[in-house]
Amino acid sequence: MDNLVLEIQSANDLLIQRVNDQISLGTFDHNDRQLMIKLVEGLGDPRGLVRLRFAETLGEIGEPATTFLMEALSNDRDVVVRRAAAKTLTIIADPKAVPTLIDSFLNDPDTVVRSSSAGALARTGEASVTALLEILASPDRPQDTKGHAAWALAFIGSEASEYLYQALNSESLDVRCAVIGALGHVAQEQSDEKSCSILVSALTDPEAIIRTEAAAALGQVDYPAATPHLILALQDSDLDVRKAAINSLGKTGNSSVIEPLQELLNNEQEVLRVLARLAIAQINRQN
Repeated sequence: MDNLVLEIQSANDLLIQRVNDQISLGTFDHNDRQLMIKLVEGLGDPRGLVRLRFAETLGEIGEPATTFLMEALSNDRDVVVRRAAAKTLTIIADPKAVPTLIDSFLNDPDTVVRSSSAGALARTGEASVTALLEILASPDRPQDTKGHAAWALAFIGSEASEYLYQALNSESLDVRCAVIGALGHVAQEQSDEKSCSILVSALTDPEAIIRTEAAAALGQVDYPAATPHLILALQDSDLDVRKAAINSLGKTGNSSVIEPLQELLNNEQEVLRVLARLAIAQINRQN
């Protein structure tokens, strides 16, 4: 290790200690632009634990650090700094960063930066929802990007519920599918009648992927009223819907569903026979 690297590391150690002391004493000046820039530069330290200390310190400083982190996320040539900046913005969750996070999520050449930006968008909550829905609605976005957007939307959960209800009738299948998945998380958080009844209604949607998503989501929700509808879904024309319904019925712990599951034990499709046996065993264990 050459002397220059050692000098930079030593300076970083002194800087982070000094700033943490100032924060403890209440003397830290977040208006000191040069100091904030140096703290963000510290995210490029080659030592992982030191980078973590810088990220935690910037997270503690909070929103005054957002602008400097946005600048680093957008323009820093060091991918390590961009990755750490996105992860630090996850800690701060400042809505002001949403446009920058969206840009990095869609355009940064590094996979980790993109996924970390998606994580920051998820933590930012309601302020990210409209942009995430626009990404899902776009025919030009790849499916892996839409997958991250759907995950972020589901993570936001009940905070996004009103947006989700409005998007239920979207012309985009990708939006509708993501909305049903996210409403599953809303139903888990709130156990409210509205989100649960929407999931039940989705079991008869014309699109098989929507029916599959709804059947899977109902397996994560304590909503006994869904049970007869999941039993009906065992006869669905789509194999994936039937598989999701079997798995969800197994999670109910309701012994009354054993009989319809047993009828599948002689089904011509082996995967359904196997899943039915597993679901029955799961119910018996719970009882």
